[in-house]
Amino acid sequence: MAGDGESPAKCREPRRLRIESDGETSTRGEKRAGSGESPAAEKRTRTAGPEQETAPPKVAFGSVSLCGLSREMEDAVAVRPGFCRLPGGEPLHFFAVFDGHGGSHVSAMCRERMHELVAEEMGKAPAAAAGSKEEAEGWKAALGRAFARMDELALASCACGKAGPPMCGCERSGFESDVVGSTAVVAIVSRSRIFVANCGDSRAVLSRSGRALPLSDDHKPDRADELARIEAAGGRVIYLNGARVHGILAMSRALGDKYLKPVVISEPEMVVMERTQEDECMVIASDGLWDVISNKLACDVARRCLEDGAPSNGADDVARAVTESVTDSGEEQASSPRCSLAATLLARLALGRKSADNISVIVVDLKRGFGH
Repeated sequence: MAGDGESPAKCREPRRLRIESDGETSTRGEKRAGSGESPAAEKRTRTAGPEQETAPPKVAFGSVSLCGLSREMEDAVAVRPGFCRLPGGEPLHFFAVFDGHGGSHVSAMCRERMHELVAEEMGKAPAAAAGSKEEAEGWKAALGRAFARMDELALASCACGKAGPPMCGCERSGFESDVVGSTAVVAIVSRSRIFVANCGDSRAVLSRSGRALPLSDDHKPDRADELARIEAAGGRVIYLNGARVHGILAMSRALGDKYLKPVVISEPEMVVMERTQEDECMVIASDGLWDVISNKLACDVARRCLEDGAPSNGADDVARAVTESVTDSGEEQASSPRCSLAATLLARLALGRKSADNISVIVVDLKRGFGH
C-alpha cells in the first residue's frame, strides 16, 4: 500500500513513472531490485543443502515495479533463482512481492533479508523423502519461522533504515517507526512443487490449463475468519474507505506495524501446490494490480505473452531495456523478454484502469526454465 509519507516529488509526475524491470537471471539476483548482498550473505543462501553449484540455473521470469499515481514508492520485489538447494542438490527458486505502508523501510528490509532467513530455516528442516508429506510440513514450518524472524527485525528497525535491536535513537525512531509495515507474498518453486506463504493482501495466482488458481487468500479485515480473530484479540474493524483494523490498516496481517500488535499478526497462511504439465505461469503482484485486474485476466494476459506464437517485437524492446539497465549496474543477466513483457503489460493495464497504488508484478514461466 502506498503511504501518505513525505514529499511527493520523488514520483509524482504521471509521465515520468519509475519502472524497474528484471528478466531471466543466471546470477545471484537482480541488482535493480536492490539486492545489495555481501559475499557472506550470498554464501549463506547457498548452504541449505550439502551439494552446491557455483551458479544457480537460469529461470524464466520478468518483473516490473511502477510508482504509478502514488506519491512514494513503497513496493519491493525480490527474485532469487537457486537461492538454496535441497540435500540432494535440487535448486529452489525464490519469488516475492512486498507492499509497504507508512514508509518503505520494512518492505526494503524484506527484499534484502527474507530469502536469507528462508534459506537458513529450510537448512534446519528435518530430512524427509522428496515429495513427501513430511517434507511439505518441514518447509511450511521453516517458512513460518522465517516470517516470524522477519517480523522481529521489522519491529526492531528504525524508519531511518537502521536495523535493530537496539534502536538507533534518531528522531525517526519513535512513533514514525511503529507505523511502518509491509505485506509479504513468497513463492518457493521446486521441480515438483510450489510453496506460497502469504501475509497481507498481495497475491499469487497460478495459470493451469487456462484456469486461474489462487495460491493465496487476501488478509482483509472483513474476511469472516479474520474478523473473528481480530475481535477475539480485542481489536475492532471500522469501515472508513473500506474495512480497516481500528479504522487504520486495510489488511489484517502484515510484517511490522508495531502499534497494531497483537491484533495485526505476521503469521503467514501457506499453500502447497503439486506442479503438473498443465502449469503455464504464475503471477505474483501487489494489490495495485489486483485492485483493478481479476485473477483470470492477469493469467490470460501473461499466458498469451508467453505463447510461442505471440508477437515478439514488444518483447524484444523490453529485453533490450532490461539488458541495458543490468549492464549499467554491472550485473550479468540474460533477459526473459516474454516474461518481462507480460509483467509490464499487466502493470500498464492496471495503471490504465486508474490503479491508485504502487504496482509490482512478477511473471514466472512454468513451461520454460524449470524441469518437470
